[in-house]
Amino acid sequence: MNADKVSRELDYRSAPTTVAAIDCGTNSIRLLISRQSSDAAKPTDLVRIMRIVRLGEGVDTTGRISPAALDRTAAALREYAALIAEHQPSAVRMVATSASRDADNAAEFRDLVHGILGVMPEVITGDEEARLSFTGAVADLPPAAEPRLVVDIGGGSTEFVLGTDQAGPARSMDIGCVRMTERHLRGDPPSAEQVAAAEADITARVDEALATVDPNRTATELIGLAGSVTTVAALALGLDTYQPERIHHAEISYDDVRKVTMALLGQTREERLAHGVMHPGRADVIGGGALVLRIIMERCGATSVIASEHDILDGIAASLA
Repeated sequence: MNADKVSRELDYRSAPTTVAAIDCGTNSIRLLISRQSSDAAKPTDLVRIMRIVRLGEGVDTTGRISPAALDRTAAALREYAALIAEHQPSAVRMVATSASRDADNAAEFRDLVHGILGVMPEVITGDEEARLSFTGAVADLPPAAEPRLVVDIGGGSTEFVLGTDQAGPARSMDIGCVRMTERHLRGDPPSAEQVAAAEADITARVDEALATVDPNRTATELIGLAGSVTTVAALALGLDTYQPERIHHAEISYDDVRKVTMALLGQTREERLAHGVMHPGRADVIGGGALVLRIIMERCGATSVIASEHDILDGIAASLA
């Protein structure tokens, strides 16, 4: 092989590649189009957007994705398809998580996605979801000498994964913010009895996950992902508007998480909507997500949590690089 050909191949391998990653969860569907590089350069976001479609609305009760939820998801996917066509990525990967794992009519959802995007969604396991979340969360953190516990609090499930710079033991539990709200926190605001029932449910599931992932409590750092965590962080920081650059890698104390959780659970939906950082599609379920975070911190003995704006979406994009 001559030197010119070797040079061209090396240039090709190190050239940036544009990829599109889609994460479809129980509450939201998100798109990241980024320019990835095979060298150490940090990926560049070209598009990063979220639409709350509540795909998992009612799935915990009915076992099916509702027609209205499918319609909302289709509208978001059409918007994403136009952006993907504009940026012409070399690869597209869509991952679907809790709601589409649990629904009896998941095939209808997959057909809908394929018809709009031209790709099939990958309905991944909870363990794989946890590992992708870990990859996205730690990519821009300093190397770790001690284990980290990464928790991704979604709409239908929460993923737990332990590792330093690589994902280790992982577990997914059905205690997401939408599921806990629909199952227990139905009042506006929820009653003390409803909160107590949610606490008991969450505590049992968290203890089960920790017994698998980190039975000896070796983690020295807790990293929290997804909208429930970042919204709690924004409130704890006293922000008037949602500012990702202020939230990303902010360290929030347990005391502040406890205070924010107590306040959210004592407010009506309209009162929660009045917070400048609150996404309208999150206001009815944020109490459940905050409660999951508070109990995780209690059960693993964490005095603080590092909030991360990077999560499974970044892990999906990295898998395409």
